[in-house]
Amino acid sequence: MRYLLTLCTYLFIWSFSGAQEQPNIILFFVDDLGWQDTSEPFWTKTTSFNKTYRTPNMERLADEGMKFTQAYATPVCSPTRVSLLTGMNAARHRVTNWTLHKDKMQPMETGHQTLSFPPWNVNGITPDFDIDHAVYATPFPSLLQEDGYETIHVGKAHFGAIGTPGENPLNLGFDVNIAGHAAGAPKSYLGVQNFGNIPEFEGTPWPVPGLSSYHGQDIFLTEVLTLEAIKAMDHSLEEEKPFFLYMSHYGVHTPIMPDSRFVQHYYDMGMDSTEAMYAALIEGVDKSLGDIMDFVVEREIEEETIIIFMSDNGGLSAVARGGTPHTHNKPLSSGKGSMHEGGIREPMLVKYPGVTVPGSETDAYLIIEDFYPTILEMAGVTDYETIQMVDGESFASWLDGNTPGMQDRPLYWHYPNDWGPTGPGIGASSTIRKGDWKLIYYHDDGRFELFNIEDDIGETTNEALEEQDRTRAMATELGQYLREVRAQMPYHKESGLLVPYPDKVKI
Repeated sequence: MRYLLTLCTYLFIWSFSGAQEQPNIILFFVDDLGWQDTSEPFWTKTTSFNKTYRTPNMERLADEGMKFTQAYATPVCSPTRVSLLTGMNAARHRVTNWTLHKDKMQPMETGHQTLSFPPWNVNGITPDFDIDHAVYATPFPSLLQEDGYETIHVGKAHFGAIGTPGENPLNLGFDVNIAGHAAGAPKSYLGVQNFGNIPEFEGTPWPVPGLSSYHGQDIFLTEVLTLEAIKAMDHSLEEEKPFFLYMSHYGVHTPIMPDSRFVQHYYDMGMDSTEAMYAALIEGVDKSLGDIMDFVVEREIEEETIIIFMSDNGGLSAVARGGTPHTHNKPLSSGKGSMHEGGIREPMLVKYPGVTVPGSETDAYLIIEDFYPTILEMAGVTDYETIQMVDGESFASWLDGNTPGMQDRPLYWHYPNDWGPTGPGIGASSTIRKGDWKLIYYHDDGRFELFNIEDDIGETTNEALEEQDRTRAMATELGQYLREVRAQMPYHKESGLLVPYPDKVKI
């Protein structure tokens, strides 16, 4: 069934001075960058993390645009990226965990002790309706492409499994694909290791493709992707076409490796060696942002170029980091893989010349599927058809400062899967946020957590029992939504019974 989505005939954006029809759009997407992985505070206070990391270009972008302090993604990468491309909530598109091998669940799921997981869409997104275990949808880059945009993909894709059409961004509405494939991490960031394309890694899915001209050089992957993105934008300008650049860095995902341009500074600070390398990864990504912003200025296209900065999930904290697990995103609890704020709350910035007020800020919340209708509205793509139902709501009208006050729009997350590590908020679960309150329902033991995010940003006090009426009401709303989108649920191995929806569990 096809759903016709019609936006306003005349965009509100056109009414603002300086805004241009068919602006260039740069979506600068960082992998695993946490809410605290920046020197630009996204809270009411400056923290020790903000004082440790060096991200002057994030600060610059915040000074020139709007900062979003409550922007949300999903806890892991592929669900976020599929929601971005389709405008669908993960509960609806069913790519609820990270993808890699065709028709295969992850080992930690098949070997789970107590739960049997549903046949989720392990093959990711597909442009072909006859691919099993995949979501058939209209990616927004294809709509931009149809409207005259040069659509450029640089870096991490991770949209579809190996051997499926969705592994190649060229099948998903991109005119150009640089270094994107099925894997969600690089085997190596180092040019001297050919970004993983060496004999000892042959046959693994992780080596980064398509960058052979840099093989053997003393150059870091983050820098290479930036250079290639600039070349691609230059080509679009030569063709006199508006461009959409999806600048999707592999950084700061593992493997945590030393970027020699920046790491010595952090070693000199006496940091743990892993944390020093992590900080250098962050600074390298920030340098890329600055280089792209400089390019836009130098080519005199600043006034007609929108820049959006976002991360795909919370900062890694459960494994592979130095220091104490689950503390790397403080004051937020936990990190990547978790339904706690550390796993889903992201640093987000938007600069739209002539629309966003420099240095402005909003604490209105939004979620990753909202990017789909927003980017299309920014681009002036007004009447379009999609195969899928789009769940996202445009936040384009917020960009001039007209943001909502107290919100009662519910946001939903659904993860009927297993990520592997353990920790606060990690595990198969479903979640709703409405206003200041967030309810998490854990599939394994039927447990609820209820937090007031405004008063308790660190999710230290579970109020599910003290606020039983609120817990029941939010569980009912969450259960109704999961039924509406036909969300999948796991089975209990011991009993063989399906995990009930949250409104069927006694509080």
